[in-house]
Parts: sequence; C-alpha cells; structure tokens
Amino acid sequence: MQISDFLYPKEKVSYISAAASMQEAMEKLEQTQYSAIPVIDEEGKYFGTLSEGDLLWKLKNTDGLNFHNLNTITVREIKRRIHHECVEVHAFLEDMLHLAADQNFVPVVDEYQIFIGLIRRKDIIAYYTSNITD
Repeated sequence: MQISDFLYPKEKVSYISAAASMQEAMEKLEQTQYSAIPVIDEEGKYFGTLSEGDLLWKLKNTDGLNFHNLNTITVREIKRRIHHECVEVHAFLEDMLHLAADQNFVPVVDEYQIFIGLIRRKDIIAYYTSNITD
C-alpha cells in the first residue's frame, strides 16, 4: 500500500489560489460547504490551508474591513491558524497516517512541492474499516 493509493486527485479537489480575494474565498467555502480548503500559489505549490475561522478572524481584526470590501484582501494576506502539513507522494505511508490522525485531509505534493491532490481521512477510515470487517 502506498500514499498514491489513497490520493484524491487535484482535478476533483476544491482549492483556492493564494492570489484570490477574500470575497472569492468566502464564496468558495460557501459553495463547497467545506470548513477549510487547500491554498495553492501561482506556481501550483501547496501554500497552506484556509479555514472559515481564518476569514472570520481577519474580518474581526482588520479595521475598516467589512462585507463590502472583502475583494481588497487576498488569501495570501490572511493569517492561517490551522497548519495542515503536506506529504510527498513517495513518502512512507506511516508519515501520511500520522498526519491524518490530526487533520481532516492531508495535502499531497510531488517532489517539486507541486500540489497533486489530497488524502481524505474519511477514505482512510473507510478503507481500514472494510478490511477489518471483511
């Protein structure tokens, strides 16, 4: 078993660009109904994870920021309070499982740190549950 066996590919993942506006980020989270999504930089590298809480704290702690001017702030400018570690696709399976214990998803990168997808904790649990009960 390898990390790639659990990979949910980038083409199916909801993510946002670090250059996107705070308004776009809020709309993406509302549309997907996720509480957090991966952030990808202009080179395609994993930049971090943005959560609803990050948006709320930015709104609360930035003087003059309101729902009418959210497009003036980029995702890159928003402090991220949750740090989702990423794992390289060729790393040891145990490394990924260790991260998945504390994260709802584990971002996966290639050897150049380019984001290629993620591993969802629910898929790991489903796999091990089906193999334990069979």
